[in-house]
Amino acid sequence: SHSMDLPTCEIQNLGEIADLVTSVRRSRVRKEKLAEALKKEGYIPKLLQLFQVCENLKDTKALHLLFDIVRGILYLDEATLFEVMFSDECVLDVFGCLEYDPCLTQPEKHREFLFEIAKLQEAIPVKDQELQKKICKMSWARYIRNIILPNPSDFEEGFLSTLTSFIRCSKEEILSLLQKDEAFLLEIFAQLKDEATADERRCELMNFFKEFCAFSLALRTKRDEFLNMLTKLEILPTLEILLGMKNLQVRSTATDILSYLLYFKPSMVQDFAMQEALQSDKGTQLLILIIEQMICHPDPGFGGDNQFMEILCTLIDPENMLDRFSRLEIFAFLDFFYDGCIDILTAPLLAHTSGGSFKKDYSFLWYNLRHSFFLADDYQTAEMLASILELLSFCVKRHKYHMKKYVIKKDLLERVLVLLKSKHKFLALCALRFMRKIIGLKDDLYNHYITMKNLFEPVVNALLDNRTRYNMLNSALLELFEFIRVEDIQDLIAHIVENFSDTLESIKYVHTFQEMKTRYEQGKNRKNQKQN
Repeated sequence: SHSMDLPTCEIQNLGEIADLVTSVRRSRVRKEKLAEALKKEGYIPKLLQLFQVCENLKDTKALHLLFDIVRGILYLDEATLFEVMFSDECVLDVFGCLEYDPCLTQPEKHREFLFEIAKLQEAIPVKDQELQKKICKMSWARYIRNIILPNPSDFEEGFLSTLTSFIRCSKEEILSLLQKDEAFLLEIFAQLKDEATADERRCELMNFFKEFCAFSLALRTKRDEFLNMLTKLEILPTLEILLGMKNLQVRSTATDILSYLLYFKPSMVQDFAMQEALQSDKGTQLLILIIEQMICHPDPGFGGDNQFMEILCTLIDPENMLDRFSRLEIFAFLDFFYDGCIDILTAPLLAHTSGGSFKKDYSFLWYNLRHSFFLADDYQTAEMLASILELLSFCVKRHKYHMKKYVIKKDLLERVLVLLKSKHKFLALCALRFMRKIIGLKDDLYNHYITMKNLFEPVVNALLDNRTRYNMLNSALLELFEFIRVEDIQDLIAHIVENFSDTLESIKYVHTFQEMKTRYEQGKNRKNQKQN
């Protein structure tokens, strides 16, 4: 029934204030009393005035106490206190206090985020001042919730639920207002596509639009309305333009937005790619741009190439099209892909494996479209080739007819098996996996192609070169031969035994080859008996 008395806002009382604020977290009643006391007589602004004094004096102990106090006030999770702390007068000092975490040896730089938000506000063509303030407050609250304060799983259920609710409601209100403002969105799209727009400004607009898309698509109730609006604004032709620009950050952000659209409404992007392919003699420009990004990404190790590969797999998967397109249209789409796109994808692979050996001892420039590649047996190049092989393995499984024609016409498997000699074992495994996908189909034409070209020779050589080392490559090689034996693929068994039986006799630590030879001889005897 009694209200809580707070110590006066003086530097010497900061320890007492910090103890009081941090001691109430486990008691709901005491939290409510403390919140009521803090609302009175402008207590929070007075505390923040002390921050400015302590920072000027470089009083580290007092600044650490102010960190505990401000964080403790945020933990109270009171909407009226958030209004005070996120006001224009207080927010800079609130972020300043949160920089001086006593657990850190050096202060954080949270206030720089405020300046970044202010800079972004200048770039966003929002004319409504009240809406700009709402965007700022929501951005500040998100930053504190996600970056400064700890993970809620470390605390009780419902931790900071008021702050979370404040962010969610602010998002919905802001997005609703922005979506109704067509002139605002048209201006953003116009600036993004305009060649005269400076790179820095275009990057700022792209970052805003990416956040805007992420917020809008996360709201289930508004998602369909938002996607329809983006279609009306021709989002996909705009992304095509942005993917073709020279600036890496612009291309990367455009790819992220495309990934969002594919995740939440894959049919929207697939339909666009399909219509673009069916209406163009040169195939689909979107697919070509994505392939270019995949094989030209400056550092595949950061996962950019995997993102492009996932986009491509989604777009070219016939199973995703069956409910909206006829089989004839899907077949025509695949015709376009194999006539106008796949050569771009395989060009680096074919360039690296020409001449029958992996390119290690030379450096030259391979030029495709407007991009250059330095070819060498380095890790980055190996990552890129591995991604290409993963996508080609996907095509073997999903595009049986088209891929079979392409593999045999281009002699692709022979070129891929050259990569078994790579010093990067993950790349050798990708090459072997490609062959395993082909053999797994148990297709007579593929098997005839393999035996006619004697394509088991590099595989057997890789097994012998690996000797008795027990590693993933050795296991994958043995599994390939075991699969052929278990599935009783007669043409391949006969080819292996007749050509490599003597060579493989030295491998005694598994029984695969002895049993394969036995099965071959049994089959040969049965055949002779039938002939007799």
